[in-house]
Parts: sequence; C-alpha cells; structure tokens
Amino acid sequence: MSPDSSSSSGRRLDTPIGRRKLRISIDPDLIGNYSERAARFLGTGRYLLIQTVIVVVWIILNLAWVAIRWDPYPFILLNLAFSTQAAYAAPLILLAQNRQENRDRIALEEDRSRAEQTKADTEFLARELASVRLAVGDTVSRDYLRKELDDLRDDLRKLLERTDEALDEKSR
Repeated sequence: MSPDSSSSSGRRLDTPIGRRKLRISIDPDLIGNYSERAARFLGTGRYLLIQTVIVVVWIILNLAWVAIRWDPYPFILLNLAFSTQAAYAAPLILLAQNRQENRDRIALEEDRSRAEQTKADTEFLARELASVRLAVGDTVSRDYLRKELDDLRDDLRKLLERTDEALDEKSR
C-alpha cells in the first residue's frame, strides 16, 4: 500500500486527526422567543402578586413556626433567591428589548420605504394631473362650443336678414 492511499475509512494516513469539538447547536430565535415570553411574564401584575405572596408566606413561615425555620431572620436564602432571579431576569429582559428594537428598526425602515414610494407616487400623479389639465385646457368645452355656435347662428341670421333686405330693395 502506498503512503498516498487512503484507508478503508476514507481518512488519509498521513494527515493527523484534528480535535473533535462538541458542537451544540442553539437556535437564537428560539432563545429569543423564550426570553421575550419570560420578560413579558416578569413585567405583569400577576407575577408581582405571585412573588409578593411567596415572600409573605416565606417570611411568616420563618418567623412564626420555629420548628420549620429553614431561613432565619436575615433571610439570607430568600435574598439569594432574589439575587439569582435578578441575575437571570435582567439579561432576559435586555435580550427581549434588543429584539424589540430590531423589530422597531425594521418596521421604521419599511415605513420610510413606503413613505418614499407614496411620495414618488403622489408626485407622479401630480405631474399626470397637471398634464391632463393642460390637455383639457387645449380642448373645446361644451359651453365654449355652444357659445361659438350661437354666435355663428346670430351672424348667419344677420347675414340672411341683410340678404333679404338687399333682395327686397332690388325687387322694388
């Protein structure tokens, strides 16, 4: 077997094996959707009510029932729970805000594009309307034509009357 030939596995024998990395595929949209849901929930009155009830029950149980005190007076465990919650809630809320900013930016760009298109369409229609007005200004209107025909009829009547008068004078 020659040094350039491949083994049956398709790997070249003269090429070292690279490190194999554990690749975790995380969908950013999926994480973003979950973060937005969490941020929306953390900003509701329902969440605040639930959290308040849990804190009040926690404090009452730790102050009133001596037998089951798992977190004595300074409530260090409760404080740790709030710190942990804040450590996760703040980045989730920021991520949700960033995603909303991106959506707002895209919507603004689309609105600007639509506004530019609307402006261009309006300017085009204004030019077309002006050209139609110019074209209509050069055409004969019904009233103008009626006036001209009436004037022509009057002129013909006068001409006929003069002709009749001239013929009457000749015949006399």
